[in-house]
Amino acid sequence: LEAHAPPGGDDGALGDDDAEAAAEAALFWRRCVEHTRVFARVSPMHKRSIVRAYQHIGGHVVAMTGDGVNDAPALKEAEVGIAMGIRGTEVAKEAADIVLLDDDLQSVVAGMEQGRLCSENLRKSIMYTLCSKLPQVLPTFAELAGVPSALTAAQVLLIDIGTDIWTAIAYACQPAEVALMETPPRHPRKDRMVNYRMLFFSFGYIGVIQAVVCWLLFFVMPEMARLTREKKHSGDYTNDEVEANHRAMTMYYWTLVMGQVGAALATTTTQQSLFRYGLPNHWLNVCIVLEIGLALACIYWKELQGPFGTRALPVRDIALGCIAMLVIVVVEELRKSYVRRPRRSVDRLGSMLGASGVLDTP
Repeated sequence: LEAHAPPGGDDGALGDDDAEAAAEAALFWRRCVEHTRVFARVSPMHKRSIVRAYQHIGGHVVAMTGDGVNDAPALKEAEVGIAMGIRGTEVAKEAADIVLLDDDLQSVVAGMEQGRLCSENLRKSIMYTLCSKLPQVLPTFAELAGVPSALTAAQVLLIDIGTDIWTAIAYACQPAEVALMETPPRHPRKDRMVNYRMLFFSFGYIGVIQAVVCWLLFFVMPEMARLTREKKHSGDYTNDEVEANHRAMTMYYWTLVMGQVGAALATTTTQQSLFRYGLPNHWLNVCIVLEIGLALACIYWKELQGPFGTRALPVRDIALGCIAMLVIVVVEELRKSYVRRPRRSVDRLGSMLGASGVLDTP
């Protein structure tokens, strides 16, 4: 270790000015990062150099555990320094970011799992919240094209405040999926939490399903297809046409609420089937029940019909609105089944090869 210059400062430059020596040192440390598993008889500065090599040459996020004074430089250098709380020295505790009160390294694994769970739940909460934005904004542009109003501003606020916000907060209590620790972690510098996959899931996948079902049921309502063809201005509507438009808006609103219920159920898991995972988050379950109850109150309670522009719907229309939830849950279950299929195929192939003796070692 002492014969080779370690990586330098935060910019990753090597300490030796000589180009040939620097290239040799870089090759040495790259081999250490890729192939070495145990470093023995190392000094405090060696430990720091090893941490730097994994950071700047290997591109890893490094966690360092230690309990002595000689571990302090490496604990300080690593992204996450972990000191022992019982047998660790005060110097090590001061240099570390985390102190294990029980000195049990299993607590590190539990902490990593909890950190991944927090990140995953935050990602699910963001995905769920973004799902309703496409069907919320489309009625505004459709109205400019002559389509009758499908959603009022008050109904948009009602969905955001009465439906989305509380359910999104409830994701903080979501338990972990079975394969949480088997999934590669998200790189904090290279992988953004809000990336194109999340945006496509919310806007180009779930949001599109919600919008399609909402518009289909909106145009199924009486007079909506005719008013759209005639491009009649809302100020010229007769009393019957105004009432028909309010009922159609109510249908759009109710379908979107049920679409968000389906999105809430769909985003509870990434790969695991909802039927195997269940509904263990009681806070999320309560929020779903409350948002359905609030939507029904706005539809059938006369004191709320005026401010939100809703009208009472027959049971048949209420049942039709639930199609949005069913379609999203079924489509998501099919997607998750397809995502899990390669893993099952590999496991099945491995068991077949093992049974045939192909994988038997001498």
